Amino acid sequence: MSVSEPVAVLLLSCRDRPGLVSRISHFIFERGGNILDLDEHVDTAENMFFIRVAWSIGSASIPAEELSEAFRPLAKEFGAGWKIMIGNGNMRAALFVSRYDHCLQDILWRHSIGELALDIPLIVSNHPDLEPLAERYGIPYHHFPVTAATKTGVEQRELGLLEHHDIDTVVLARYMQVLTPRFVERFPSRIINIHHSFLPAFIGGNPYRQAFERGVKIIGATSHYVTEELDQGPIIEQDIVRISHKDTLLDLVRKGRDLERLVLARAVRLHSEHRILVNGKKTVVFD
Repeated sequence: MSVSEPVAVLLLSCRDRPGLVSRISHFIFERGGNILDLDEHVDTAENMFFIRVAWSIGSASIPAEELSEAFRPLAKEFGAGWKIMIGNGNMRAALFVSRYDHCLQDILWRHSIGELALDIPLIVSNHPDLEPLAERYGIPYHHFPVTAATKTGVEQRELGLLEHHDIDTVVLARYMQVLTPRFVERFPSRIINIHHSFLPAFIGGNPYRQAFERGVKIIGATSHYVTEELDQGPIIEQDIVRISHKDTLLDLVRKGRDLERLVLARAVRLHSEHRILVNGKKTVVFD
């Protein structure tokens, strides 16, 4: 098989029952697909089944655009939540940022070397500071100053811009603004945030100061989907680093920023490769 052959990816969740993997595999086989990757999980406490299947469709017996309709009766029989993504095309992501540049730098670098399956048509910011960085990577930079009085109008303009560029996913690469419920509902499970703390801990302002004053031995970072409830969305990825009595406040900030950029990059990769299923307040991550 040529590496350029198109691929289909199925993400599905439903109540667990015997034969689910067999039925799904047979559906793919009947239509000339060749399974490249299959990962499944059963939550025995909730009796829920989750699966991610990727298969080549270069020799499929039906057009790719008809796969979802063909699968619909089977999904209905399962009572499943599901979606099928087609092709090797990249997600279209908008990066939102304020003044901190470390997460934006990391994502742009990884994108430039082909590590992330993303197209990045634009960067949005409430400050002009990072426009030179965007120019360095040849990505249009849109500056929208935000105040309490202008927030609603600014978000309306931003949403229009995202619609114009056919954006799939919004990545908050240290965007220091709280999105309104109207904005969030336009991108359900498609807004990725990085939180400068190992949630739930030291919630609020200046978490590194709080951690430093408490003499913590571990600090962390959390990437999650954005919901209307601030910093309570389903968690995608987390990591930690050890702290000792020798570390200064500046050391904590440095180590924390390293974690933030790594954790956000991992979350973006997992999302862009369709490896995440949201299950209520939690996620199932197939990596």
